Amino acid sequence: MVYYTVSGYNDDMFLVGILSWWYGSGWAGRLLVIKTRLMQTSDYFSIGILLGTLFAPYRQISAGGVRGSMAAQLRAFGDRLISRIIGAFLRTGLIIFGIVALCVQVIWGAIVMAVWPFVPLFPLCGVILWSIGWVPSWV
Repeated sequence: MVYYTVSGYNDDMFLVGILSWWYGSGWAGRLLVIKTRLMQTSDYFSIGILLGTLFAPYRQISAGGVRGSMAAQLRAFGDRLISRIIGAFLRTGLIIFGIVALCVQVIWGAIVMAVWPFVPLFPLCGVILWSIGWVPSWV
């Protein structure tokens, strides 16, 4: 027996449509969102560029050669060396922080993708728990 609601659609077909989206294009769309977020984080931290310029001077405008006395050249060499060490420390910290951020996002994405198939069952679980009289401990 087929019955129609006020809108004219069969309620069973509505549920089938939602579930087919959830386990089809919805799941693929969620995976694409996770992938896009990982790419944005990778681009934001620029880990590859930071590795390539790890020992480049840090914010030193005059990193070129210096003409003058031996003392002036040694002072310039020391300035460049200190600038490179500071740059290496800062870039290493950013690289580590970026890798940690990417790892956290990968773990969170894996959790989301693992829980995704079970989310449509949560209302059913709630109704079952409600019917047996379960009350959360925080209430």
